[in-house]
Amino acid sequence: MTLPRFFSQSGGSSSELEELLSGLPTIGAFARLCANVLAQPQRESAAAIPELSGEAQAILWAARQRGILEIKGTNQEVESPKRLLAIYVEVDPDCFLVFRNRQDPQVTLRFLDGFRQLCEAGFIMHQMGSEFSLTRSGFEQAAGLEEAALQEYLEMGYRLE
Repeated sequence: MTLPRFFSQSGGSSSELEELLSGLPTIGAFARLCANVLAQPQRESAAAIPELSGEAQAILWAARQRGILEIKGTNQEVESPKRLLAIYVEVDPDCFLVFRNRQDPQVTLRFLDGFRQLCEAGFIMHQMGSEFSLTRSGFEQAAGLEEAALQEYLEMGYRLE
């Protein structure tokens, strides 16, 4: 039996496991919300699509190509705004658009709420751990969005390679 990398002598540590588990209740709540929507879809027509905030639309647009999203946080940062859970959207292999703002933590929290809206709308599904993806309807909805209309929100994110 091999131990997960968090317990191995050569790579990971117990602090990495603690960091992973620290956001688990919130990530679990998002995963449950996604699962509930997938199990019992409420929407029967395109007219029933809820109105999404600019933050939710920006997340959706950013994910339109790869459809991969993560919720990440760390308890290793000194500044409290850097410890908040944040939305990471994979825009290219090994490149993310991160919706976190250390000067204005409300921005980070608004994007987390936008993520919740996407879960409720059935546009996101949980994959495993902190990883989520767009659903088929998420990709379809993202295809109808225009970058120019979302520029203000997209500029609130930063690229992380």
